[in-house]
Amino acid sequence: MSSETLAALCLFAIATSITPGPNNIMLLASGVNFGLRRTLPHTLGISIGLCVLLLAVGLGLGFLFTAFPSLQVALKIVGSLYMLYLALRIATSRSIKQSIKKADAQSGPDHAESTRSRPMTFLEAALFQWVNPKAWVMAISGMSLYTNPARPYGSMLAVALIFSLLNWPSCSVWAVSGRTLRGFLFQPVRLKWFNIGMGVLLAASVVLLLK
Repeated sequence: MSSETLAALCLFAIATSITPGPNNIMLLASGVNFGLRRTLPHTLGISIGLCVLLLAVGLGLGFLFTAFPSLQVALKIVGSLYMLYLALRIATSRSIKQSIKKADAQSGPDHAESTRSRPMTFLEAALFQWVNPKAWVMAISGMSLYTNPARPYGSMLAVALIFSLLNWPSCSVWAVSGRTLRGFLFQPVRLKWFNIGMGVLLAASVVLLLK
């Protein structure tokens, strides 16, 4: 990979990773509601999941969407339904005071509440990339633009690793921003309307998905 191609890939990875999208909206909300430490598995799941998706596309999975357009329709439907579910979950998230209670409480109403609201796990975040339209655009564009036909497997691996390594700090900025807002949003009323706003934004992205 030439230095020019490497520089272009890095800029593309950072630009597409740090701009608003379903992942970053959820990270911002998670940083506010659960803090940075509990959101860390979510950030890692996004980057590792994207890396796996990039490799799958590089190995030919992206060709299936070109050959079978119905798969694109199925992806949009599944992605839309799951994103609407996540939007509802964000919009109805509990207060910060409740969210920081220990999740291993064994009895009483606190335990019931703690099991209803939690940050996205590593595995959930990784699997979400497979129904996230923005992740597919990033993966297909990255592999088609920056791999070298003369060295298909080596360049494919390089693109996947570089992209995912740059994706992690880029999307983590949103979780850090959410953590920074915790003080201002500590009041339950402010947090309630913030979560509703984040849920609405995520649901609005479904409209773009269906276009």
